[in-house]
Amino acid sequence: MAAHRKPCRRSAGGHTVRTAATIALAGAATATGFDGIGHAEPQLTPAQVKAKVDQLYQEAEAATEKYNGAKEKAEAAENRLDSLRDQAARRTEQLNEARDALGSIAAAQYRGGGLDPAVQLALTDDPDRYLDSAEFVERAGSRQATSVANVRRQLREIEQLRGAAHIELASLRSRQAELKRHKKTITGKLGAARRLMSQLPAEDRAVLGDDGDRASRAATSAREELTTPGTATTEAPNSRAAAAVSYAYAKLGSPYVWGATGPDAFDCSGLIQAAYRSAGVSLPRTTYAQIDAGRRVSRSELLPGDLVFFYSGISHVGLYIGNGQMIHAPNPSAPVRVAPIDQMPFAGATRVV
Repeated sequence: MAAHRKPCRRSAGGHTVRTAATIALAGAATATGFDGIGHAEPQLTPAQVKAKVDQLYQEAEAATEKYNGAKEKAEAAENRLDSLRDQAARRTEQLNEARDALGSIAAAQYRGGGLDPAVQLALTDDPDRYLDSAEFVERAGSRQATSVANVRRQLREIEQLRGAAHIELASLRSRQAELKRHKKTITGKLGAARRLMSQLPAEDRAVLGDDGDRASRAATSAREELTTPGTATTEAPNSRAAAAVSYAYAKLGSPYVWGATGPDAFDCSGLIQAAYRSAGVSLPRTTYAQIDAGRRVSRSELLPGDLVFFYSGISHVGLYIGNGQMIHAPNPSAPVRVAPIDQMPFAGATRVV
């Protein structure tokens, strides 16, 4: 008889409740793990924090170079737009003068009997179409032919200028949006680095170089130890390279500020640009362009004044000063300072003069 008993029917509601409870418990356990209460991630060591911070600084610097490039292009587009608008304004003024002259001729002819076509030109809403009309061409006198051709040419030139200005305006807006994106990336990376460092005890932050006063003292100490560029300038290939080295030495201890080109603060490529600008040499703004601004040299050929680049994306640059050392603007945690070129992955070098 037992075999013929009906199996106990499970309550659908009970099964649902039990399932929901199981999911809720699993979700709570997962949430607890994410919140770092039940399954907290192991505490990072100072060395691990430094590695993460260094990575964030590198990513921020790569975004900074993209920001610098976009800013340079935005400024160029803005300059071109201003120039086009100025040209259009001048041409419009010339056009108005030419049309006034035609109007004067028309008025004279009208007084002599008959309405000259130029009057219609002055009154029409579409002067270019009217100038092309067969009726006007047939009726315009030879004296007016040159003036009419001049008006037509100026109308077309103004339209071309307006079209070019429209394109430049679109380019400028695109660059401005790009600037905003890169700025958001930079501030996000730098903020994350600061938050990581703030979680460490003060003594660990000092060891990692986050203490600004300590970093500044280290840079000053390095400058005093090296005293003056000395052999770095005498070994430079020419006077302009020597002048760039001297400038970089004079800026030791200056703060790192992303997007800055001096005279009191710098980012990495901004320091290089400023150093060579002081020597009368114009360099591009970004690391990506600076590496192609001169002749490539091998690591074994390096001389003071050469530009040394780092990382596969060419996102950092320093100024070589000899003996395996460079002056560079590292990141917001440290000022302009002397450092070994072995400190970062070497990507190439360029001699600009």
